[in-house]
Amino acid sequence: MPEGPAPAPVTQRLRVRYAKRGRLRFTSHRDISRAVERAVRRAGIPVAFSAGFTPHPKISYSGAAATGVASEAEYLEIGLTDTRAPAQVLADLDAALPDGLDILDVVPATVGTTFADRLQASEWLVRLDGVAPDTAEHAVRAFMAAEEIEVERLTKKGRRRFDARSAVSAFELDRRAGIATDRPYAILRMVVRHLTPAVRPDDVLAGLRQVADLAPPSPPLVTRLAQGPLNAETGELADPLDPDREAVPPGDEAMAASGSAFGQPVGTAG
Repeated sequence: MPEGPAPAPVTQRLRVRYAKRGRLRFTSHRDISRAVERAVRRAGIPVAFSAGFTPHPKISYSGAAATGVASEAEYLEIGLTDTRAPAQVLADLDAALPDGLDILDVVPATVGTTFADRLQASEWLVRLDGVAPDTAEHAVRAFMAAEEIEVERLTKKGRRRFDARSAVSAFELDRRAGIATDRPYAILRMVVRHLTPAVRPDDVLAGLRQVADLAPPSPPLVTRLAQGPLNAETGELADPLDPDREAVPPGDEAMAASGSAFGQPVGTAG
């Protein structure tokens, strides 16, 4: 056993929603976690550490987006050795992080709940440069009309084939974002359930290529807009942090205030 006193216990857990924007979408998850750890130290946040010969800060991540994908809905949980107002943690941590990693929401974690279970689906926005909107809409209709669309992807366990269609609960062309330019482009929105194996936006695009021969001439710009509990009737995603807000005891609203950025307009990946 290591010598010296045991690490200080966790007295407060906070759940954090953050965004990965602009060029930071090309940052790996490992580099993001290192940036968060450095920012926590710079901000003076009393993070708890694990025991053992190589203590690590008690920061865990849920449902991280892949490298190259922008996101408005990434989540982490941090254990503190002293109680802090979530609003102050939001301000201090956001100021210590580089531009492009932006803290959007901080709430006290509800004891005894598994946050990952709330992340049932993700809403994605995909911009396809060089694709006419009508062409994209035709491909989306063909995709949704299919009962099954098998795609293939190379995984750590080798090549796997799986159904990309079953995971997609909503899929449409976003006409509101259309702007007259010299080069056509289409913007797609999709809600994809978190299944095993995971179906990613690039798997859906592979499905579009299969059913409608849609092959964009340049790489797509992909942004995760939200992730959370999926309403099976409406197809909408709820805020996964709402149960934590609702669990705040009466009179503790000031401590739980987080300066939430949910519901704000979201731009496309840039």
